[in-house]
Amino acid sequence: MGKLTTHVLDTMHGIPGANIQVELFRIEGEVLTKVKTVTTNADGRTDTPVLAGEDFVIGKYQLVFHVANYYRDKGVEIDEIPFLDDVVIRFGLSEKTSHYHVPLLVSPYSFSTYRGS
Repeated sequence: MGKLTTHVLDTMHGIPGANIQVELFRIEGEVLTKVKTVTTNADGRTDTPVLAGEDFVIGKYQLVFHVANYYRDKGVEIDEIPFLDDVVIRFGLSEKTSHYHVPLLVSPYSFSTYRGS
């Protein structure tokens, strides 16, 4: 069975992004269905895969990382309407037995991602 994992690295502070709320949505046409909400641990990872086992279904998905709240909690001064509030990453799962890892490297003003391992 395949699985989906993620982690967050805070590039502003050079530390794992701990206690960041992450939502997973399945996308079917124009409809988004929330699958799960998780929070990153002290290592910036989730304690269990975001998606695994029978819940791992081939398709299009979206992860939403709530980063503005994270930076506010860290005491970083950001605008009332932040440049990056919620970082959205859309991606596809096309192989039923693969491990998909979607990391987020983030600061209040930039982010990047890639398919990790």
